Amino acid sequence: MASGAPRPIAQNRKARHEYFIESTLEAGVMLTGSEVKSLRQGRCSIGEAYAHEQDGELFLRGMHISPYNAAYKQNHEPLRPRKLLVHRRELAKLLDQVQRGGNTLVPLSIYFNERGIAKVELALARGKRKADKRQSEKKRDWSRQKARLLREQG
Repeated sequence: MASGAPRPIAQNRKARHEYFIESTLEAGVMLTGSEVKSLRQGRCSIGEAYAHEQDGELFLRGMHISPYNAAYKQNHEPLRPRKLLVHRRELAKLLDQVQRGGNTLVPLSIYFNERGIAKVELALARGKRKADKRQSEKKRDWSRQKARLLREQG
């Protein structure tokens, strides 16, 4: 890609509204062939997805990848848990923060890097309360209004 930043296949826009994002991390995803082909067509949703630990490994649950139409018998299950590939030190640090701090791991986006490998941007996040959401909406509305005023003045 010429622009530098990879173009996301799917984004979880709701995550920034529902959570305070404390840090982000790039992780690889173990996929089958039909899943990769379906991702290249942009047929993926991560709106309800989350990452969790199972047997010392990290898995992504709730990510929906639609079945690939051209795959006959070798198609995949759309909502199966997918293993995330992270370094052991990163995994230990993340799991420690999740267990101690009451944080959760939420995917923000999924994309192909410059080598064509599927990656997930994971966020270590803490849930917002209703008042926090209202406050962030007020900030966003004020910044839009401010930009509009500046545009009108010159």
